[in-house]
Amino acid sequence: MYHSELMLASFTTEFLLPATGLVLCIVILTIGANWLVEGAAKLAYRLGIPKIIVGATVVSLGTTSPEAGVSVLAAIQGHAGLALGNAIGSVICDTGLIFGLSCLMTRLPLDRFILNRHGWIQFGAGLLLVVMAYLSEMIFGYPVIPRPVGIFFLALLMAYMFVSVRWARQHPAPSEEIENADKPVWLCLLMVVIGLGIVIQSSEWLIESGRAICLYLKVPESVIAATGIALGTSLPELATAISSIRKGHPEILIGNIVGADILNILFVVGASATAVALPVPSEVFRIYFPVMILILVLFRIFIAINKKSFSRLCGIPLLLIYLIFLFIVFS
Repeated sequence: MYHSELMLASFTTEFLLPATGLVLCIVILTIGANWLVEGAAKLAYRLGIPKIIVGATVVSLGTTSPEAGVSVLAAIQGHAGLALGNAIGSVICDTGLIFGLSCLMTRLPLDRFILNRHGWIQFGAGLLLVVMAYLSEMIFGYPVIPRPVGIFFLALLMAYMFVSVRWARQHPAPSEEIENADKPVWLCLLMVVIGLGIVIQSSEWLIESGRAICLYLKVPESVIAATGIALGTSLPELATAISSIRKGHPEILIGNIVGADILNILFVVGASATAVALPVPSEVFRIYFPVMILILVLFRIFIAINKKSFSRLCGIPLLLIYLIFLFIVFS
């Protein structure tokens, strides 16, 4: 009897309370990211930027901020598995789960001007991360994403933002796509600042909850990061996707998915590796890298074979890959 009471107390304090905290942190993260996105998007709309570019830059910066907050703080606190697994898992979740589900929900428009530019950067960023990890093993004798690579990724991020602005000027939004911001500039800026503050603070709480669950389940941190935490921090992208479809703006959804994938590599991994060099766990090579590259290759194929919109059938293989990925990492 006494032993069972101890087990129950241990379950409550070591798993149930952290799991409850994890859910609450995800909710707070989503609220903060939504404020950040709404304020930033309203400012961008005043410039007449096309919706898909707004999604690929401003909105994706907002929705990727939870991943960045979680990963950078995890890296600083010595949990590289959480930092790297969260970034790669978010790419897999965004493209496999969220884009896959969105394809099944509606026919998503295909803007070749953007997807033949941002889309190749999306694929190139993922491939570059894999190449850098293998090269580091050849050079240093063990796989790691060192600080110079993190700085290089951040430099590429700045170049990506600069090029995105140039592409936006070459591809102006139709007049019917330009939305009038219904909030003054100062209020939009305030929403951005408050949203960012909420994201950073709740990210720290999320790391502690994730660590406690890892310890209780005796599961590697990178596995929890690439599944549970990655899905949790990708909720802003999921919420944005559902809202975009419901409000009739699927272009924002497409841009957000592509931009978030780019930022998860260049921004999240770059910032985390700049803070602390990131060792690459063996399961990342065996499972996460192959799945990420497979999903990104499929996305490129779907862009090539479809004309004006993505077929709903495109969502089926992406969802299947994501479900198989979950089965493999937990089995």
